[in-house]
Amino acid sequence: QVQLVESGGGLVQAGGSLRLSCTASGRTFSSYVMGWFRQAPGKEREFVGVISRTGSSTYYADSVKGRFTISRDNAKNTVYLQMNSLEPEDTAIYYCAARPGAYTATTRYEYDYWGQGTQVTVSS
Repeated sequence: QVQLVESGGGLVQAGGSLRLSCTASGRTFSSYVMGWFRQAPGKEREFVGVISRTGSSTYYADSVKGRFTISRDNAKNTVYLQMNSLEPEDTAIYYCAARPGAYTATTRYEYDYWGQGTQVTVSS
């Protein structure tokens, strides 16, 4: 199965920025839709955003729209999550996920592969 590894998490103050990276193994990265999810303590894992196979289309949860940006570099087997104007409510473990196919998906149940997660903590 595809292996995904997230990195770039850390501690930032409210209003700050972080860029998360997710690197995938294998030769078929460009055939996967890539999503980002997050899970705060005591809460369900929730959708953050998704990017199409070519990177031409993105879709975001309302809670992060206008603040977060997803991009990908298929030559590097990497997808990014640029997070700006961070709020304490953004504190969570962030996961990248992959699914084969041509359609973007917003539910965790539609993704086949997951990374181990990276912690993002936003202080006030």
